[in-house]
Amino acid sequence: MSLHNFWPAVPRYENYMTVLGSSPIPRYLANSLFVAVCVVLIQVACCSLFAYAVTFMKIKCREILFRLVLFTYMVPTAVTYIPCYIILSRMGLLDSYGGLILSNGVSVFGIFLLRQAFKAVPAETMEAARVDGAGHFSILVKIVVPMTRSSFITFILLSFINTYNSYMWPSLITDTPKLSLVSQGLRRFLYEGGAYGTEWSLVMAAGTVVVVPLLLLFAASWKWIVEGITDLGCKG
Repeated sequence: MSLHNFWPAVPRYENYMTVLGSSPIPRYLANSLFVAVCVVLIQVACCSLFAYAVTFMKIKCREILFRLVLFTYMVPTAVTYIPCYIILSRMGLLDSYGGLILSNGVSVFGIFLLRQAFKAVPAETMEAARVDGAGHFSILVKIVVPMTRSSFITFILLSFINTYNSYMWPSLITDTPKLSLVSQGLRRFLYEGGAYGTEWSLVMAAGTVVVVPLLLLFAASWKWIVEGITDLGCKG
């Protein structure tokens, strides 16, 4: 197919204006961005602190503790749905932003990724910081995080994309349309929107709008992704 046939003869933007101006897609988009950013912040804080503790602090049975946490990564996600649902129900967090955010507050993959990155930090650097009187938090923020920046960026990207695209778990714990994330929102837009179910041009425009934040995020972080790949290649 030639480019002449690929591009429309007369570009039209009415569908995008309809999606952005008179549909619930902007609300779904805002929900996903808010929840994804909050989840990323909480996961980065929790995972970095835990990874630091099991890597650098002298804790009894820290290897066993890490292996136990890593073992939970082998448990199928669907197995956790019922107990997590019950816990959120007893805490009164069903059908709320709090439930969406707190239920995704820790990532086992993030702990594993950051711990592997932290292990590459030279022991001499850590010892010099301790001799200078730096505390654990200062060492983490001023030394460990800058030296493992590419791993943090990778974790942030994966965490954001995973939360942004999440469908099954948010569908189980939320019923209010105003709390829907983009994956739920697109389904509502397609099947529960009356005429939207047959207006494929509007559905395609909505899908394009939903993808834009991920493209912008990838473009903004491309420099650090390449830097991380280059550093890994040089160290190898």
